Amino acid sequence: MAHLGSGRRRVAVPIGLALTASLAFLPSVAASAAPLGNTSGAATAAKPDTTGPKLSYVANLNTYATVNAAKKAIERAGGTVVTSYEQIGVVVAHSQNPDFAKQLRAQRGLFVSVGATRTAPLKTVQTTEEGTTQKLSAADAAKAAATATDGQEPLEPNQWDLRAIKADQAHKINDGSPDVTVGVIDTGVDDTHPDLAANFSKGQSANCVGGVADTTEGAWRPYADGSDHGTHVAGTIAAARNGVGIAGVAPGVKVAAIKVSEPGTSLFFTEAVVCGFMFAAEKGIEVTNNSYYVDPWLYNCKADDDQKALVEALGRATKYAERKGVLSVASAGNSNHDLASNAITDATSPDDGTPVTRTIDPHVCLDIPTQLPGVVTVSATGDQGFKSYYSSFGLGVVDVAAPGGDKWQVPATPDANGRVLSTLPGGGYGYKQGTSMAGPHVAGVAALLKSAHPTATPAQLQAMLKAQATKAACPEKVYDGTGALVDATTCQSKWGQTGYYGYGVVDALKAVK
Repeated sequence: MAHLGSGRRRVAVPIGLALTASLAFLPSVAASAAPLGNTSGAATAAKPDTTGPKLSYVANLNTYATVNAAKKAIERAGGTVVTSYEQIGVVVAHSQNPDFAKQLRAQRGLFVSVGATRTAPLKTVQTTEEGTTQKLSAADAAKAAATATDGQEPLEPNQWDLRAIKADQAHKINDGSPDVTVGVIDTGVDDTHPDLAANFSKGQSANCVGGVADTTEGAWRPYADGSDHGTHVAGTIAAARNGVGIAGVAPGVKVAAIKVSEPGTSLFFTEAVVCGFMFAAEKGIEVTNNSYYVDPWLYNCKADDDQKALVEALGRATKYAERKGVLSVASAGNSNHDLASNAITDATSPDDGTPVTRTIDPHVCLDIPTQLPGVVTVSATGDQGFKSYYSSFGLGVVDVAAPGGDKWQVPATPDANGRVLSTLPGGGYGYKQGTSMAGPHVAGVAALLKSAHPTATPAQLQAMLKAQATKAACPEKVYDGTGALVDATTCQSKWGQTGYYGYGVVDALKAVK
């Protein structure tokens, strides 16, 4: 399952890549590769093997290759084209030919890289949170409502996280503009929720599972057996100030749902996530929130042909979205990994089959989309300001920090719950913790910045997020997974940054001033 985490995919949960050369694909220029098989015209090309499992692939074109030439090569190799993105030179295909990727890779005039997006046969997707959802009880809701002051939402007394980034103060100045939309690339959003309905943008929502955007009514909602993750994230970003439930960080902006997680498993596969970024780019979405990692690999190693292709396809998609004005925010993950170290043990990949323990170097084996260029990487904090015990970190990797919740850092709220309270499908509310919960706080602040500076580019928004963040030095102590305070020996600092907090904790009040 893609690791959602009350922070990013998998309940354990959960990118600096230099894209190859120019992505200015020129569809009018003919490809230089010879066709697969018959090159003389005299012989008949052998039929491709179709005895293997049906897998999904991404094929990344060379700069001067045309999509039409690529499609023909894919069909000759026994593939079926699902969709193509001429803007970035990426084609999604299905095939049962065990040598499908190998045969296409041999055509260097056409393809830079080709890779399977999964290791298990196609089925008809996942996030990063730590632990399970804790639903708000009627008694706790009543207790919070009884302490709410004038101007507060009924459950806002329990929202320590808003106060931690001064969002409650920011709302007295500006709630954000309805001309700004945050796209929640996730497990789907329940747009019928009374705290979300007023701010939901149906025209910018879709179901991208499988790689093709489905915009039919309700396609963006969670599956009946699906995750509440996306709905929780959406509430943190833009739950309305309407006298009901909670308030979002940017309660005046719009929120859209781009569902990319598969039914049953909640796994997030490359073809769906590429579709999500491309859909956001073409629909005028200003900010995307990405609280997951792309399955089936927690880290994608560019020395592996398949994983290299996934990094390439997603890197092209995020850079295209950035060029179209989209700022992408992603959670750092819930594995308590140092993303700036030289060695990490990954015992969870591939998560759609039989995991194999491997040691990876996160400088070359990337957590995506978290470590992709231009993406804002977010670590999680608790009520006391410490890094959350589960949050991954890394000097020079983490850009900013935000409240993600920590059950060991107990706030002085009516519920005394250190997790983050937000919306759940069906009109309810509940608590989650994870870097998945930290990401939407940053996406919300970015939306407030975009509201105040409508012409700001993604790079300018990211620079403002960092410059306005409240600096946080490495702490002496930090909670571990058992709730014990231990020496914070893994935190490093340099260049005005720390590995735990990046440039600091985001500040909503500065964003609206």
